[in-house]
Parts: sequence; C-alpha cells; structure tokens
Amino acid sequence: MNKIRFGPSGNEQRFYDEGHKRSLEAPKWLSEYGLNAYEFSFGRGINITKETATMIGEEAEKYDVLVSAHAPYYINLANPSEEMIQKSFGYIEKGLELLDCFKGRDYVVHIGSCGKLQRSEAIGLIKTNLRRIIDIIKQKDLLNGGKMICLETMGKPQQIGTYEEIIDLCTLDECLVPTFDFGHINALTNGSLKTYDDYYKILKLAIDKLGERAKSCHIHFSKIEYGAKGEIRHLNYDDEIYGPDFEPLAKVLKDLKLTPTIICESKDRMMSDSLILKNIYERV
Repeated sequence: MNKIRFGPSGNEQRFYDEGHKRSLEAPKWLSEYGLNAYEFSFGRGINITKETATMIGEEAEKYDVLVSAHAPYYINLANPSEEMIQKSFGYIEKGLELLDCFKGRDYVVHIGSCGKLQRSEAIGLIKTNLRRIIDIIKQKDLLNGGKMICLETMGKPQQIGTYEEIIDLCTLDECLVPTFDFGHINALTNGSLKTYDDYYKILKLAIDKLGERAKSCHIHFSKIEYGAKGEIRHLNYDDEIYGPDFEPLAKVLKDLKLTPTIICESKDRMMSDSLILKNIYERV
C-alpha cells in the first residue's frame, strides 16, 4: 500500500558530523530520525557501480527507505541533434538500471529547454523523443516493478516545465508522473504559491488529467530565491523572505488523500528540513 514518505536529496553535513562516511549508511541513519525516503542524485553524472547501488538498495529495503534517483541535469529531449538525443536516452536507460539496484520506483528527469527553438517546437520534439525512449525502455523491461519516470517542473522561463506542460506531457504514457518541484513553480511564477488554493489547483489538475497515478506523484520541496529570470538558488526552510511555505500544501495533500514521496532539497539542511516538513504534515 502506498504511503506518504519524507526524506532528503543527498547527505547534509550533519550526516558526516555524526561519523558517517558513505551513502550506504544513509538508510539506517534516516530511519533512526523517522524518515523513509532518500534521493540519490546523478545530476552531474552517473558514477556509481551496480554493486554499490545494490548494497544501498538492500539497506534501504531493510529500513523501509524508498530510494529515488535524479537523472543527469544535462538531459535535453528538445535537442535537435540526434547524437545528443541518443546520449540523453542512454542516461535514462542507465539510471533506470541503477534504480532497479536501489529497489526504487521514481526516476526524476529534467526534460529539456528551448535553446534556439520556439517553445512549441521544443515541446513537440520532447513529445516525439519521450515516445521513442519509452518504447526502448519497455522493450528492455526497464520499467519492471512499477518504476515511473517523473518529469520535473522547472524554475526558469527557458526550461520546459511549467506545471501545465509537465501534466500534459505525462498524459503520453502510464509510466510518466509529475515531479512537482514547488520551489521551482514558486520561483517561475514570482512567488505565486501562498494559499491552500494555489496548491490545490495544481494537484487537482493532475488528478483530473492523470487519474490515480497522480496521487503517488513525486514532490521536491525547498525554499528558493528567485528574480526576474526565475530560480536563483536553493535556501533552507528557515528563510523568511522567499517561499514557498509547506503548511498549505500539507493540508491539500491530506484533503486529497495523496501519498507522494516528498524530497527536501534545502541548501545544506536537507535531512533536518525534511523533519520539519514531516512534523508540519503530522500537525495540520
């Protein structure tokens, strides 16, 4: 049965200050703090062996910590170059293989950017290439165990990834589900996420268009500094200038009976702020 989960993206300094050295130790450490999710980033490249990933997966299963993975940032399914598209396909395939070792479910992907293309052209290319890679990974049985490709909302105007675009792209196949990065959404829209209704309209749209699978969507949450060109940098939850706040989202999640995995991407307090988010959810 699906359940809501909270955890960090990567290891904060506290992990190392408490004497830990390897991500292999993270599942036990997180479980001791009452957390049950963990995101492993391949953002700057995939450089973990299957053997190490398998050991992390075994530890995660032992402590009921669900591991997700974040694909390399340089994937761009709107790139006009077929050579670069094939590289992006390779990153998706390799990441799914390692996610299997992690015994995980969600593979988070930044889908692409406009570059020199018109936005409509870029989205058209992305749809074509999404269909292509989905055919490939299904043929290779890389979606076994209910794995999902989680397309992420983005924080800058040139990137493809408004929440409407992501929900629409996820209608292409049952293996696609949104990663709602509410810090990105808030940054892109100049601080629009303030009330219950601001969150409700996003998640209700996803449920209306995607059905049951939207109820177990992936969520990234952190406060993010933003400016005229969108996202600038991630902050910690104690920031009082930039949003968004988690409490209205927590109420929406409960009212809609959603069971997402919520990954905290705070600047350097990912685990500590995960506990704050979890406590807010339990309190509301």
